[in-house]
Amino acid sequence: MNEPAITASDLAKSFRGGVIAVNGLDLTVPRGAVYGLIGRNGAGKTTTLRMLMGLLRPVRGEARVLGHDLWGAPRSIRQRVAYVSQEQQLPANKCTAELCLDLSRLHERWDFPLAGKLAKRFGIRVEAPMAALSGGDQRKVAVLLAFAARPDVLVLDEPAAGLDPIARRQLMEEIVEFLGEGGERTVLFSTHIIEDLERVAEHVGIMDRGRMVMAGRLEELQTGMRRVQIIFNGAAVPQGFRVPGALRCHAEGPVLTAVVRIDNEVQLETLRAIPGTRVADFPLGLQEFFIALLDRPLTDPALPLAETN
Repeated sequence: MNEPAITASDLAKSFRGGVIAVNGLDLTVPRGAVYGLIGRNGAGKTTTLRMLMGLLRPVRGEARVLGHDLWGAPRSIRQRVAYVSQEQQLPANKCTAELCLDLSRLHERWDFPLAGKLAKRFGIRVEAPMAALSGGDQRKVAVLLAFAARPDVLVLDEPAAGLDPIARRQLMEEIVEFLGEGGERTVLFSTHIIEDLERVAEHVGIMDRGRMVMAGRLEELQTGMRRVQIIFNGAAVPQGFRVPGALRCHAEGPVLTAVVRIDNEVQLETLRAIPGTRVADFPLGLQEFFIALLDRPLTDPALPLAETN
């Protein structure tokens, strides 16, 4: 089996003041996959990507891309990886054409025709300095530069931030084309836009408070998650009652509602067999599941880690 393109093991990072950004994170991104990383603000996504890129040193654990710690990897490895940060800062006095020329000296695979095609598609004025471009257009330039490097691994932190719906769709289409050109190219991107993730990602990881609480193939997560509602006879849910596989439960009177990971239908049949109960289950889309899983006060206890696929 091919070695994964990206791995992280027990990765941890804290900052001054005792702020823990990432806490024991494990991550595996297969070669040739599109992996979407989601989580609410402050979940640790950006810090994780920066450690993977060798821009931050973890306090514990290790991060590897193409089998190397990028903190000290040779240029031959680093030029096979492209990264667009959440707050990409491009030189204000440089234009797109100049940036392409500069970067072509650092990347052996630099593709000028691709850069020109993307500039035309994104509507970029290649001779205009960055200071004259809108924030959205500068974002497009950063993405253009990453693609034109022809990397084996493409890491994008909130790539659609500041883009209009048309540009977002174009970006997703370019990701699909990037993967369809052969080889084992890999994309890891973080996003808040579930629609974009569902459009292109094969794998998804959900982060919460610096930890990976759920990860696996998108299709399996979508089909294996249900909202289960159990209605008991009487005035309240029996004290201490637990739903096997539940990630979150909420009781109100005699009704218990749970977000449940379903491994097989026996789980539901076991619940239906409980005397004096009525059980209904409903499928969950990724966005609904994401909200149901993470929509709770930050003062609540952290979610338990779920077994990954």
